[in-house]
Order: sequence, then C-alpha cells, then structure tokens
Amino acid sequence: MEIKSSSKFVAELIGTFGLVLFGCGAAAVAGVDTAGGLSGLGLLGISVAFGLSVVVFAYAIGGISGCHINPAVTIGVLAAGRMSAKDAGLYILAQLLGALLGAFVLQTILGGQLAGFTAGEWAYGSNGWGKGYQNEYGTAAAFLIEAVLTFVFLFVILATTSKVGNSTMAGLAIGFTLLLIHLVAIPVTGTSVNPARSFGPALLAGGQALSQLWLFLVAPIVGAVVAAFVWNAIEPKGAN
Repeated sequence: MEIKSSSKFVAELIGTFGLVLFGCGAAAVAGVDTAGGLSGLGLLGISVAFGLSVVVFAYAIGGISGCHINPAVTIGVLAAGRMSAKDAGLYILAQLLGALLGAFVLQTILGGQLAGFTAGEWAYGSNGWGKGYQNEYGTAAAFLIEAVLTFVFLFVILATTSKVGNSTMAGLAIGFTLLLIHLVAIPVTGTSVNPARSFGPALLAGGQALSQLWLFLVAPIVGAVVAAFVWNAIEPKGAN
C-alpha cells in the first residue's frame, strides 16, 4: 500500500504536536507545585509523559509515517539508508511546524491563568544548561549527555524496527527508552534528544532558551548519525 507524502507530513506534524503538548505541558503546567496545594508531577511524572507520548503515537501513526516525530530520528534513519533525502526533508519540516504549534498551544494555555502568567527564562518546558538552569551543568556535560543518549535512543529504534527486531513491541521499547533517558537527563538539560521538541518552546521563550538552542540541534544529530553507522556495522546481513 502506497502512502501519500501529504499523509506522512500530516502524521508527523500531529505526532510532534502531541509530543510537545503532552511532554512539555507536563513539565510546564503540572510539573511544579501549585498555589492550590496540588503536588507537581516531578521527575518521574514528566519522564512518563514523554515516554507514553511516543508509545501512543507510535501505534497511532507508525503505520503511516513510522512515527519519527523527531528530526534526529529522521536524520538517523536517513544515515542508515532507510529513507530518501526528499522524504527526510518533508518529515523535518512537519516536525518543526508541529513542535511550534504544540508550544504555541501550551503558551496560550499558560497565558490563560486568571492570576496572570509571566514567562521566565526557559519557559514552556525549554531545554537549557548552565547557571540558573536545573542543577547548573556546564556546556560539555550538556552536549555529552544529549549526544550519548540520542545515540542510545537511535540504536534502540534502528534495532527494534529492523528485521531482526520485534516490530510489534517496537513502540513500547522506544517509548520506555525515552522514559529512561528523561530520568537521567532532566536534571542536566531538561532532556531534548529531539531538535524539534527543543525548537518549538525555545522559539517562543526567547532569551537563554533560544541562545542555547544550537546545542539541542547539533548534539542529538551527532548522536543519531553515529548510531546509524554503528548499527549498520553490526546489523546482520539482509536484516534491514
């Protein structure tokens, strides 16, 4: 069955929109204590939100686009020789637009607080590092964790979606990998491993979040490309 490019575009846009809205929304809306006494989701809750978002959309749109919802995934799949450059460009455009739309909806929701809302630095679940952000890790640590964890993420994706992987369970494996990644990386960078997820919130937050966006574009792509070469090197012949 041939799937139209327009269908893949819409699927990737909606999937990335959902990832940003649910994941960043969990961090920005429900991730902190509120004046009404409700406890925030905390590290585990936000990690689960991101992981489950991937699981949900993997089974919703996986049959249409493969559910990349992440430019690093698309570039990794391209580097592994599993898609064309034309399709990759289409996917990345859809992902960036979907992430921006998700961040815009989140911004609009937060702006609806009756008591008023002031967006501080790294608003809307933006990623960052350094003084004033989370546990204040340096640039080298932030780059390393983003590159290494994206490598792990892409390795799992390429392995589980290959002919030697268990494709019926791929969505769960990938989603749980992202959950584990967030458990480690949230205190360091807020966890990106996804340039689109970082792009949408940073563009609207501006300030430090926007000035630091480069790291969350470069590091995940580096990790993804390395993962593609490593997987291609060890993949059993004929398994792709």
